[in-house]
Amino acid sequence: MDYDVIVIGGGPAGATFSRIAAQGGMNVLIVDKRKELGVPVRCGEGLGVGEVIRQDLDLPRACYSTPIDGAKVIAPNGKSIVWANDDTKGWVLERKIFDKWLCELAVDKGAHVKTYTRALEILKDGNGKPAGVKVSHGGRDPYEIRAPLIVSAEGMESLMARQMGFKTVHSLYDVDTCYQYEMKPYNHENLIELYFGNSMAPRGYVWIFPKCDKKANVGIGIGGNVVNGKKNGGIDGAAPKPLLDEFIKNNEQLKDASTLLDFGGVISVGAPLNEFVKDSCMVIGTAAKQVDPIHGGGIGLAMETGVIAAKVAIKAHEKKDYSKDSLYEYEKIWRSEPGKICSQRLLLRKVLEKVSDDDLNHIFNQISQPDLQQIMDGNFAPSVAKVLVGRPQLLGILSALRS
Repeated sequence: MDYDVIVIGGGPAGATFSRIAAQGGMNVLIVDKRKELGVPVRCGEGLGVGEVIRQDLDLPRACYSTPIDGAKVIAPNGKSIVWANDDTKGWVLERKIFDKWLCELAVDKGAHVKTYTRALEILKDGNGKPAGVKVSHGGRDPYEIRAPLIVSAEGMESLMARQMGFKTVHSLYDVDTCYQYEMKPYNHENLIELYFGNSMAPRGYVWIFPKCDKKANVGIGIGGNVVNGKKNGGIDGAAPKPLLDEFIKNNEQLKDASTLLDFGGVISVGAPLNEFVKDSCMVIGTAAKQVDPIHGGGIGLAMETGVIAAKVAIKAHEKKDYSKDSLYEYEKIWRSEPGKICSQRLLLRKVLEKVSDDDLNHIFNQISQPDLQQIMDGNFAPSVAKVLVGRPQLLGILSALRS
C-alpha cells in the first residue's frame, strides 16, 4: 500500500479529515482535481465561530473578508427579524484562501496533497472492496495509488462515491439551483440578510452575505423541482439568474452596483445518504449530502464531520480493520448529533415550502428573535402555538412541527 488512506477532495471536509487522521499517525494523501484549492467559489462563504472554536483553530485574518454578528431574516412584505447573539457570530470567508489554509494545516501534520489530480476510477481487490484509486495529473497518463481506506469528500459530484456503491444521485426536489454575484458597493450591518417569498424565490430564498470594502455576495437559490415548471401551488418556474436580476433591480442599494464576479451551481438541501460507510470506504461532507437543509450551508458541518470520521478511521487503522462494522461508529455518531439537527431542519423546510407568502407574513408578525432562536434549536411548538392563535387554518400545514 502507498498510503493508509486516500482522501478524494481537498475542501473543508477532506482537509479536516486529513489533518486529524495524519495527526493520529495515518499516512494520508489528498487528491483534488482543481489547479487551485478553493477555486472556483461555489457558496456564500459563511462560517459560524462554533466549529472553529471546537477544533481549537486560530483563523488567520487573511482567511475571511469580514466578521458577522448574525442574520436578518426578511418576510415577503419587508418585515424583518434580527437573529444575533454569541452563537450566531462568524465570518464571511475568502474560500480560495480558507480552503488552502485548511489543507496546509493537514500538511503540517504530515498529510500529502496533490492538486490538479483527478480521480478516475476506484480500484478493487479480489473481494470487490476498494483498494486504491486510479488518477491522472493534469490529464496525463493515469497511474494507480493504493490504500486500504478510501474517503470520498468530493462535494456534489461524488462520482467516486458512486463507484464505491453509495447512492449519491440527487433528485430535483432535494436540490436548489443557485446563482450568485459578488457586488460593490453595498453598505451592510455585518449581518447576513435572508429574503423569503415564493414570488421572489420559489421554494428558496435570496441572500446577501456582507464582505469587506462595501462588497457583498448576492445570490439566490430556488427549488430544483420548480425550475422551468409549475410547482408549489401553480407558481411558474424560472431560472435563478433572471429572478436574482429582478431582486437586484428592485433593491435601492444594489440596482446601481457593479458585479465583480458571477457564477451558478447546485446545492443539496435534502436528506443525507442512507449510509456513509462500506468496507474500506467512507463518504463525508457534501458528498454524503451532509448539508443544512434550510440554507444549504455546509462548511461547518463538513469540518465537524471530518473530525468525527477521522477519529473513527484512526481506530480502524490501529486495528488494521477497515470493515463496515469497524467504520460504522462514524455514521452512528453523526446521526445522533449533527444529523439529528439536520433532520429537524429538513422537517421545517418541508413545512415552510407549503406556506403562502401571505401566511409567511403572518408568521413573521407573530414571532420574535427569541422565537427564532428556539426554532433553529429545533423547539418549534411555542412558535407554532403563537402562529395558530391568529391563523388556525394553518394547523394542517404546521401540525408536523407541534410534537
